[in-house]
Amino acid sequence: MMRILLFLATNAAILVVISIVFNLLGLSGTLDAQGVNLDLNALLIMSAVIGMTGSFISLVMSKWSAKNAMGVQVIEQPQNQTEQWLVNIVAKHAEKAGIGMPEVGIFDMSQPNAFATGMNKNSALVAVSTGLLHSMDSNEVEAVVGHEISHVANGDMVTMALLQGVLNTFVYFFATLIGHVVDRAVFKTERGYGPAYYIVQIVAQIALAFLASMLVMWFSRRREFRADAGGAILAGREKMIGALRALQREQPQELPGQFAAFGINGGGVRKLFMSHPPLEERIAALQNNG
Repeated sequence: MMRILLFLATNAAILVVISIVFNLLGLSGTLDAQGVNLDLNALLIMSAVIGMTGSFISLVMSKWSAKNAMGVQVIEQPQNQTEQWLVNIVAKHAEKAGIGMPEVGIFDMSQPNAFATGMNKNSALVAVSTGLLHSMDSNEVEAVVGHEISHVANGDMVTMALLQGVLNTFVYFFATLIGHVVDRAVFKTERGYGPAYYIVQIVAQIALAFLASMLVMWFSRRREFRADAGGAILAGREKMIGALRALQREQPQELPGQFAAFGINGGGVRKLFMSHPPLEERIAALQNNG
């Protein structure tokens, strides 16, 4: 579940910072030209600029964030047979999926997991944990890599960023509206903005972003079934089913942050906030589509 949580955390932080900067620069004052009335069209435009900017920056930073947050060691020159085999498998699946060769990396985690990230399907990053390499056989690892390559080929990273950008827009829009109403109706500020506006706006952003994350997680769960199907095409259906069954045995650790959505397994959280469907549902979907 690492990829999504890091994406959401980065995105939320950027969104709050941008909104604070806008407020410090006095740009919110342009919305107050009518006295107590908000210019909703101007607010919507400004919300879209802030929301989409936050999501775009998160997408641009995704590979850098992954490498630093997870301690990913990119394989520049394979140092052993395992690394060479992993690079070859990624290259094989990438060619079959019709995308550019991703960077390949390994991160230190005792439990099996993997993720893919990056702003462009032709310059992505695919990383696997040391635990995955140690606990799964070659067929299972191949299927996991196929699953991650499918995320890249399906454009899930860009699609997720666009969805998050739209949600950001409405989060900022309604948070600003709520802050304005509370400031004017409750605290009776007549012109400009009082302290209540800024406090309520930030609190409302956090609360609304929390609710919006349920939609992001729902979307992520839908994409997991598609990535499983893609992994089955690239590596073989039985290998993909075998990999998911291996994950059931190992109960993978959640990945932090934005990378959760593009990991192989989310697990461990309530269903509304799960980035991945239950493993049994994913296995059943592959078996039923066989």
